[in-house]
Amino acid sequence: MKNIKNIKEFNAILISIAIIIPLLGIGYLYFQLNSMYDKEEAKEISTTQESEKNKKNGITNILLVGVDGNNIEKGNRSDSMMILTIDEKNQDIRLTSLARDTYVDIEGYGSEKLTHAYAYEGASLLIQTIKNNFGIDVDKYVAVSFESFEKIIDILDGIEINVSKKEVSQINGIKKSGTQTLNGSQALEYSRIRYIDSAYERDNRQRKVIEALYNKLVNDSNGNLMSVLNEVLRYTKTNMLPLEIVSIANKAIKINDTEFDQVEFPFKEARKDNNIKEKGWIIEWDKDYNKNKLDKFIYDYANYDKSDSN
Repeated sequence: MKNIKNIKEFNAILISIAIIIPLLGIGYLYFQLNSMYDKEEAKEISTTQESEKNKKNGITNILLVGVDGNNIEKGNRSDSMMILTIDEKNQDIRLTSLARDTYVDIEGYGSEKLTHAYAYEGASLLIQTIKNNFGIDVDKYVAVSFESFEKIIDILDGIEINVSKKEVSQINGIKKSGTQTLNGSQALEYSRIRYIDSAYERDNRQRKVIEALYNKLVNDSNGNLMSVLNEVLRYTKTNMLPLEIVSIANKAIKINDTEFDQVEFPFKEARKDNNIKEKGWIIEWDKDYNKNKLDKFIYDYANYDKSDSN
């Protein structure tokens, strides 16, 4: 598979929104948050009519998009895509990584890699593609570039990551395995690791970074939250209005889940890599198996076999 220069876990920044807002209150933050609001995409994606399926199951799904490049507008590929599921019924927060090379049907463009949908027409087409191909109802999104990722981790004095023996040589300044405090630059290097294993393991490392950042923000006692928020706001777009963000953030805070259950989609037992002329490396997937399993992970988690998570 080709080398992908930019990393996928910049979505860790987005998790911070769910922590900072309730702690700092609304007031001034309302106007700050409004600067993230993307009116054009909001016209295409309505968040006011939540799907009956989501309401019935107490589910809020938010698409987290990390954009390949500094520009978070359409025209750049979505190098990272995750569905953040806030499950009020089971009091649980879950993450689903969507592999960027998953081969899907994109309306108006034919069969392409999932990552191309954002580049073609932005978040609205990406969300539509996810619904059409995977059967998951998503109407909310947050997109962020990688520009501020290092700075946010450095503001928080690093994050705790358990580094394996084979990962040590891939991170500058790390000399031994075990739990280490990674600064922003080291966290990026950790997230870029690819050739010692696979792109799927890289996705797993990204989710570890998100969880570590979430927990660091929850426990931050150094008054860094406003600095983090200001950094987030500079490089973020969403179709959610400020009060909606506040409402969702409060849901996440009340759940207080510090260990996110996570999966990679498509699932490893029903996917295969292939090389198609003019398309490059793509991921083919068994549609019935993958869609049914993802549906259970998001909507029927009480009966989901957790031993299957990858």
